[in-house]
Amino acid sequence: MTFTDIFKKSFLEGFSNTDINTYTAVSAMMAACFIALYIFVVYRTVTKKTFYSKTFNIAIALVALITCAVIITIQSNIVVSLGMVGALSIVRFRTAVKDPMDLVFFYWSIVVGIICGVGLAEIAVLLSLMVTAGIILLDHIPVAKAPMMLIVNSSHLDIEPKLLKIVGKYAKHSTVKSRNMKQNALDIIIELRTDAGDKLLKEVLAVKGVTSASLLAHDGEVTF
Repeated sequence: MTFTDIFKKSFLEGFSNTDINTYTAVSAMMAACFIALYIFVVYRTVTKKTFYSKTFNIAIALVALITCAVIITIQSNIVVSLGMVGALSIVRFRTAVKDPMDLVFFYWSIVVGIICGVGLAEIAVLLSLMVTAGIILLDHIPVAKAPMMLIVNSSHLDIEPKLLKIVGKYAKHSTVKSRNMKQNALDIIIELRTDAGDKLLKEVLAVKGVTSASLLAHDGEVTF
């Protein structure tokens, strides 16, 4: 069979009448709609962003419905499917994904739309429950404690050895991350892990020449 024969009218007509009625299409769309709402609620619940993006969450939910409609259309007619593939190939997504979990939810929504579109809503429900359980369980696995940053402002330029000696009493490991020296002042930042931050600060402030001291913690990535 040549390339021309593949696209003969008789060949295409054999794939143009897939049995997809209105009831099947509506059922698939409704299943995708309910699971999309479920994904919307899960994303809103588990996200830990400082700034929650409602528009991104809405987009995730709607992607499932749009994907489901595309899959249903592709099944109905091979000619339409080829045209749709060509149309979708010119779409470019240039929005940067700032959080890896956003990518997980985005692909979750797409896969749900595909599965519902082919009429396997039960698998989509099972997948959604398993993904939710995986997110919750993995999120609660303990990780290493994030380091703290001790910021000390001093009017003495030779105060660093004294600070490191005090830090060594409360932290096993510490690293000087920054030194900012002026004519009559020294600003130093030390990375450390400690459970006695209040005692550390009090002892640092008691050192002659120290004008201020701050101990900062963060919830970002942990470096092992």
